[in-house]
Amino acid sequence: MKTICFANNKGGSGKSTTCSNVGYFLAESGKKVLLVDGDMQMNLTLSLFPEEEALAFAAGENLYTAVKKEADVRGCIRSSAYENLDLVPSSTLMSGIEFDLFTKWQREYILKKCLQPVKDEGKYDYILIDAPPTLGGWVMNILAASDHLVIPVEASPWGLFGLSNMFEFLSDVKPVAPGLAVAGIAVTKVDGRKNYFKQTLETLKELPAHVFETCIHLDSSIEWSQDNSKPVGKYRPSARSSKEYRALAEEVEKVCR
Repeated sequence: MKTICFANNKGGSGKSTTCSNVGYFLAESGKKVLLVDGDMQMNLTLSLFPEEEALAFAAGENLYTAVKKEADVRGCIRSSAYENLDLVPSSTLMSGIEFDLFTKWQREYILKKCLQPVKDEGKYDYILIDAPPTLGGWVMNILAASDHLVIPVEASPWGLFGLSNMFEFLSDVKPVAPGLAVAGIAVTKVDGRKNYFKQTLETLKELPAHVFETCIHLDSSIEWSQDNSKPVGKYRPSARSSKEYRALAEEVEKVCR
């Protein structure tokens, strides 16, 4: 089993979309996948379930309640409509998770302990965690619980802003996450008509990290799939973004073996 987190301190980089669609295509290929929604915005949860169900999860057992109680997350797992794909939903109460973690002993490893029974059970091939767009104790928890990190980056000037802070943070958390490997940078929201895309790639190649060959282009099918609470691969399999996310999932699987 491999645990892969999707993190970037810059909001709007496509973390949740990338996490959900990579998870969907890994599941479609026959891998058993557990998605974990670590963001109070609940976008990963909403990518698989309609709003009414997502809000019901938020009011019941979810990742926030498990972490607060330091409990086994298996009691929070929800089966999605897709074969091999399950979810631990989030809650808007995750906005207070930093405060809840502050007084806990060995607080950097709470999520790791909550996930350990799932790993010991061996039911899943992959756990994919969607992190919030912040750098702090909760993201440190997510990194400490993961084997690999994928950094989605929007192909824009602001998309690159703050990426150096992300790598500085990774250096700071190395003592609590010594086994974490940066799987690579996934370039998202690409507009091929603009020359800045080429400059983005050139800038990223200067960083000490692998850049995935597959880039995700702007595609209205992504927004429509989100509006329908479905992965784009299910909503419109023929869409350009669907084919790109399938290819990215294959790349992620190869790198994270």
